[in-house]
Amino acid sequence: MKKAALALSILAASTSAAWAQSSVTLYGIVDAGLRWTSNANVGSSEKQVIPGGMSQSRLGINVTEDMGGGLKAIANLEHRLSSDTGQVAAADFWRQSWVGIQSSDFGRITVGRQYNILFDIYTSTYASFKYSPYIEAYKPEIGLSLGARQDNMVKYLFESGPIRGEIQVSAGEGTGPNKSVGGLLRYADGPIAVGGAYLQVEDQAGRKVKAYTAGGAWTSGPWYANLSWATNKFDAGPILGPTYTAGLLGPGLLNAAANDVKKRDMISGGLTYQLTPQLNIGGHYWYATQTHYVVSTQKGKSHYFAVVADYAFSKRTDVYAEMDYTRFSEGAVRFANGATKRGGAMVGLRHRF
Repeated sequence: MKKAALALSILAASTSAAWAQSSVTLYGIVDAGLRWTSNANVGSSEKQVIPGGMSQSRLGINVTEDMGGGLKAIANLEHRLSSDTGQVAAADFWRQSWVGIQSSDFGRITVGRQYNILFDIYTSTYASFKYSPYIEAYKPEIGLSLGARQDNMVKYLFESGPIRGEIQVSAGEGTGPNKSVGGLLRYADGPIAVGGAYLQVEDQAGRKVKAYTAGGAWTSGPWYANLSWATNKFDAGPILGPTYTAGLLGPGLLNAAANDVKKRDMISGGLTYQLTPQLNIGGHYWYATQTHYVVSTQKGKSHYFAVVADYAFSKRTDVYAEMDYTRFSEGAVRFANGATKRGGAMVGLRHRF
C-alpha cells in the first residue's frame, strides 16, 4: 500500500511539473457603442447600436509551452463576433489560427492565418492613437493594409535590441489572391519609433497589388505624435479589386469601382495628449487619392478626420466618445447614395479581459 501511494505521489508531482511548463490563456474584448451617421441614406441620417466602436469584439486563446533552452511552442486561435447580435463578424470563424516556434536566440516562426506585415507595422510602430491602434468604426488607414490578414502564411520575426524585422510568404492556395511575399523593418528606441514595409499579393491569374508604407511616432511624457505614408498599386483585373480595394469607408465608388482602381495613396498624421492618468484625447487626419483605369480620368481625393476622448475606469474598462468627418472631392469617388460628405459621432463602452 505504501509503495502504491509513493508511486502515485511521484506521478502526480511529475504531471504537475509538466503542466507547469505550459499555459493556455483565454482573452478577449467586448465593445459596443451607439453611433449616429449623417447622409447614411438618401436625405436622412442613421442611428445604430454598433458591435465595436474602438475595437472589434473578440474571443481568443493563446497557448505557450516552455520546452527549455529558450525554446517555446506557441499557438493562437481568435474569433471575431458582433457584440450587438452575438453573431459571427466575418465569414472566417477564426480570424487568426496559427502555430509556431519561438527561440530566444533565433526569433519566431509562425504558420497559418495571421496578421500581415502591413497591419503589424501600422499597429506596432505608428498607430493612429496611443491608447488604441485605430478606430474600429472609422479606420481609413486599414483600407491600405490589403485585408490586414493572409491565409496560408509563413511568417518569420526576429528582434535584436531596438531593431525588429519580419518576413511573410504565402504559397497561394485556393481561388483567391492569397499568394504573398513581403517584409518589414522597424527601429524603436526610447521616444522614437520608425519603420517601413513592403507587401505584394498575387491572384491565381498572376495579377498583383503592391503595397508600400513608411512612418514614425514620437512619445514624450503625455504627448504622442505619428506620421505615415502608404500606397497601393493594382494591376487591372476583377479578382484583386473586390478583395483589396474595399475598406476606405465605402460603400461608394471607392468600393463600387473596385475592379478599376489603379493606384491609391494616403498620408496621415495624428496627435494624442494624456490629460490625466485616466483621460486621453486625440485627433487624426487622413488624406487619400485614388486613380482608375477606366471609370474616371480625374484623381479622386478623400479627406478623413476624427477626434476621440477616452476615459479609463480601470486597466480593463474604458468609455469613449468619438466624432468623425469624411469629404470626397473631385474624381468619381462618392458614397453609394451619391453623397460626398458624411459626419459621424459615437459613444461606447469597452472591456478587455
